[in-house]
Amino acid sequence: MLATSLVSPALAQGNAAAPATPAAALQALVEGNARYAADQPRRRDFSARRAALAQGQSPFAAVLGCADSRVAPELAFDQNPGDLFVVRVAGNFVTTEGMGSLEFGAAVLGTKLILVLGHTSCGAVNATVDALRQGGNALPGNIAGLVTAMNPGIEPAMAGPGGDEPTRRALVSNVRHNVRALETASPILAGLISRGELAVRGGIYDLATGRVELV
Repeated sequence: MLATSLVSPALAQGNAAAPATPAAALQALVEGNARYAADQPRRRDFSARRAALAQGQSPFAAVLGCADSRVAPELAFDQNPGDLFVVRVAGNFVTTEGMGSLEFGAAVLGTKLILVLGHTSCGAVNATVDALRQGGNALPGNIAGLVTAMNPGIEPAMAGPGGDEPTRRALVSNVRHNVRALETASPILAGLISRGELAVRGGIYDLATGRVELV
C-alpha cells in the first residue's frame, strides 16, 4: 500500500530506458564507473531533461554514500540527474532517516539497487579507527556520536585477522555491515529483496583512480 498511497502519476510513469532489474542496474553503474575512470563520460545536455524532471522522478538505483566532497555519485557512475537517489552521511552508515529515505526510494520511486558506497581516505572511518585504538572517544560535539554509531561496523575488523592493513579492513567492514543492515533491518526492503525486485551491494570508491571496487 505504501507505493500506491504515496506515488504520484508523474512518478508512476517511470523511465522506459532505465534498467528494469537489480542486475541491470548494477551493470549500468559498473559500466558508468568504467567510463568515468577512463575519462570518457557520455556527452549530455543537462538542460534537456530539466522540464521533464520537474514533473517527477524515477531513479533506477540508490546510493548510500559519504558526505565527503570528493565523492560525487552522479559523476562517479556517469549518470544523469534523475537516475540516482542519493543519501549521504559522513561514514556512509545507515541512520533512521537514511533508512526511511532508502525505503521511499525503493518502494515508491522504484529503485532496483541500493549501493553502499565507501571511499578511500575516509575521515569518519579513520576517526572511528583512531577512537577504537585509543580506547575512547573524546571528539567534540556530535562528531563523537557519529563515530560511536560507526563502531559496530568497524570494531570487528580491528580485532580480526586479515592481510589488508587495518584502515582498509575497516573501510570494507563498514560497507559490508551496512549492506547487511539494509538487507535485514527493514521489512519494506527485505520484502522487495525476497521478491527479486531489489538488491543491496557494497563498493569502495578509490579517490586517486576514480574506480569503484565491489566488496
